[in-house]
Amino acid sequence: MSKFWSPKLRELTPYVPGEQPRERLIKLNTNENPYPPAPGVETALREFPVDHLRRYPDPESRALRDALAKECGVEPEQVFVGNGSDEVLALAFQAFFCHDRPLEMPEITYSFYPVYCRLYDVTRRALPLDDQWRVDLDAFSQEAGGVVFANPNAPTGHGHDRQAIARLLSRITGSVVLIDEAYVDFGGESAIPLVAEHPNLLVTGTFSKSRSLAGLRLGYAVGSRELIEGLERVKDSFNSYPIDSLASTLGIAALADHDHFEACREAVITTRERTRGRLEELGLRVLPSQTNFLLVSHPDIDAAQLFVGLRERGILVRHFNTDTLRDFLRISIGTEDEMDSLIEALEPLCA
Repeated sequence: MSKFWSPKLRELTPYVPGEQPRERLIKLNTNENPYPPAPGVETALREFPVDHLRRYPDPESRALRDALAKECGVEPEQVFVGNGSDEVLALAFQAFFCHDRPLEMPEITYSFYPVYCRLYDVTRRALPLDDQWRVDLDAFSQEAGGVVFANPNAPTGHGHDRQAIARLLSRITGSVVLIDEAYVDFGGESAIPLVAEHPNLLVTGTFSKSRSLAGLRLGYAVGSRELIEGLERVKDSFNSYPIDSLASTLGIAALADHDHFEACREAVITTRERTRGRLEELGLRVLPSQTNFLLVSHPDIDAAQLFVGLRERGILVRHFNTDTLRDFLRISIGTEDEMDSLIEALEPLCA
């Protein structure tokens, strides 16, 4: 640690992203889409006027917000955009959860949430999952200073339907309920239609997963105008130009190609279910998933051992070395050929 660091910095434990390897591996560790972006994205990239880069982008990202609003069935004023959903989430924690009452979240969910809590001095109350490894919506309290969880949840994969979310919102009305829908397109049901009836609901999403644009960094939030204005106040106190002109153009192109989106989404779902069956045949326990990954464990073989064995065979998956998840591996869904290679590598390891 440097003597020049502030005391706050010394206390932080940053989020650790999935490894981005330099050697050639089958990469199934960071939930990236195995298929390329829509063809229109490549066309827009090739035809983008380079001269536009000498000017600052639209600080309101109006064109991208218009396209997202149309896609989500809301007004543009109900949409916020940022550099990946991580940035949007960070701004939301600052805007809505920095007060005396604790923020409630599942004990097992996206591991960036506790990092934001430490960074912004937000008191966190972690609630256990139910006995089926699902987020327990009934455990969230009306006295909470806010609620946040991923739906479908990461890294467990289960998603609650819209009706269940509506019941939660009927109970919790005095604080913000933030639902992170990074994986909703792979089998979940979006809560965005509930925004019209619940001014305390904020739904975040990303272009990284189902739109195959993880390398571009585009995220968004949908909520009441009052919540979006809160995000804008924090954003404009930090960076007035979060979305660059090129990213906005490519994001709009991705939204325009519904056929490509549906084809890739269905391919991932089909491969996921096929892979689930094959993993179970090898003796692995596989949690139900509405995402583009599977959380798996073996009753007799240590997950860390499987992780090392797969890496030695050229396949990279994710092992969370924590008390609650050390027995599990998270496996991103790749192409059919990549998942065939995974099964082939696991067969001798599970024998």
